[in-house]
Amino acid sequence: AVVSTQSGHYGREACVAQGRTLDAYTKNAVSLVHEEVAARYYGCGLVIPAALHGTRVLDLGSGSGRDCFALSKLVGESGQIVGIDMTPEQVVVAREYIEYHTSKFSYTTPNISFVQGYIEDLSAAGLQPGHFDILVSNCTVNLSPDKKAVLRGAYWSLKEGGELYFSDIYTDTPQSEEVRSNKVLWGEGFAGALHWQELHDIAAEVGFSKPYLVTVSPIKVDRPDFKEMLGDAQYCAATYRLFKLPAGSTECCGAEVTYKGELAGHEDSFTFDHVLTFKAGAPTFAPGDKIAALKWSRFEKEFEFAPELKTVADPFDVLEKKKERGEMVEAVKKCGPAKKSGC
Repeated sequence: AVVSTQSGHYGREACVAQGRTLDAYTKNAVSLVHEEVAARYYGCGLVIPAALHGTRVLDLGSGSGRDCFALSKLVGESGQIVGIDMTPEQVVVAREYIEYHTSKFSYTTPNISFVQGYIEDLSAAGLQPGHFDILVSNCTVNLSPDKKAVLRGAYWSLKEGGELYFSDIYTDTPQSEEVRSNKVLWGEGFAGALHWQELHDIAAEVGFSKPYLVTVSPIKVDRPDFKEMLGDAQYCAATYRLFKLPAGSTECCGAEVTYKGELAGHEDSFTFDHVLTFKAGAPTFAPGDKIAALKWSRFEKEFEFAPELKTVADPFDVLEKKKERGEMVEAVKKCGPAKKSGC
């Protein structure tokens, strides 16, 4: 995602925050991207989720294609990558390197393409509804004046069970009109930053699952002129994952889930969000909403799910389990109306 191409602009520093350590598998894919493409990269996180092989991925605001080409390697030749960007020059650059990366990855045919268009109107760009398994975006949504349209389009373009996995800039303070109308602050990503709670509100309205925070890094405002305009507002670069789940899919209760440890680059553990990490082979309790996200998405085959825990206990089930464990439960005497003792 391109935030600024002008030297000296704060956005070049603000939008390079990384909240996650690259595993060797992903690091290798990123290292294979042509240096000219990588040199044009600006972003505020890492938008390369796990379980990518064979998937269809759309990058919103793909810029010169750095993330797209790394994803092209990770999905394999059977996968598909599409990048969309509003800037003609960036699309031209990205297309120039398709042949290079196709050869670099030893693919017979390209698995990647780039289209020019607006992330607020994916249909107008020729994209199809319910087509993609995953959508990613790297520090681009904050540049859009209509974030609800972006998330609505993302939901529209995803398959059921699909995931929106994206990094962006957020604030803890509602933006003033003075800040929102400042073109420089818009270009740097600050003026368009959502209050973090707004993301939750928009996601719920559009139909997504709750947003799950994966990583977060602070963004320090150092420029005096920016600090004067932004006041005490704090900013961070955060990566969230949201799922398109069928109605009524969220399970009411939690249960133990066991990660099989078969995802490339995540053999020892898999991190779902900032509070839940599954260690391979170790049963781990997960709440019902996260179990639903795993069961209905591409992650389903990577886990073993224990029976759902009940919130309402069946007393006869409890007795049976006690019996199975060898616990002795003494029977009580039934007291009739005429009995006053010995019960």
